[in-house]
This record gives sequence, structure tokens and C-alpha cells, in this order.
Amino acid sequence: MNSPSKQPEPPVFFVDRSLGKIRIATALRQAGVLVHIHEDYFPPNAKDEYWLTQVGRNGWIVLTKDHRIRYRNLEREALMNAGVGAFILTAGDLQGEEMAQIFVKALPAIAKFLRKHKKPFIAKVARSGSVSMLFR
Repeated sequence: MNSPSKQPEPPVFFVDRSLGKIRIATALRQAGVLVHIHEDYFPPNAKDEYWLTQVGRNGWIVLTKDHRIRYRNLEREALMNAGVGAFILTAGDLQGEEMAQIFVKALPAIAKFLRKHKKPFIAKVARSGSVSMLFR
């Protein structure tokens, strides 16, 4: 039996501005997850490399739909240097409620992924709720 001190901390998620402020955060909170949203900590026009550094310092896990982040050197380097774990919803043309449902469905796969992989990384969340590594 594991002692309480050996239990991993539950992940704290940070919802990027690309995912909005309400639906996804609300759905995740209803699923029992601790969630912070971009607007509560940063101005809407905060550069990705700035907020990624801060989020990394806090140890939060990024949820985003900005699939281009892995191709932009400045943002990718900020993410990797800050030790961020990021999950990108790669399916396009989704409404807020659909994105929320996908992230909630993906929570078990995200938890499993976090147990197996050390940060930093960029992983994708598919429409099915499956999770896979994109960049390490």
C-alpha cells in the first residue's frame, strides 16, 4: 500500500485562450479537475512565450487547440524550456461543447500519459479522446 506522501499530485490544468473561458473549464471542473483559465492570469494579448514560461513555473498542464505551436520556434522553445506539458486538441471545426466533451473523455488517457511521460512534451488529443506524443 502506498503512503499518502507517495501519491502523485493531481494535475492542474491551464486552459489556453484559444479554448475560451467558460465551457471547457466548467466541464473539466464538473469532472473534478482543478482548472485555471488564461484570462484569470494574463491579458488577452499576452505573448505565448510569456504565459508559457509562467505556466511552466507553476507546473500546470496546458490544454490548447493551437496546433501550430509546435511549429513556431519561439513558442515551442518557451514551452520546452519552461518544462510545460501541453495537450493540443487537433480536431478542427468543433463547438465549445464538443471540445469540452472531448477533453473530459480524454481525462483518463491524459492521466495515464502524465504517469508515463515526463514534461516537457507536446501531445495531441484526438476527437476520440485518445492521446499521443507529438513532440518531446
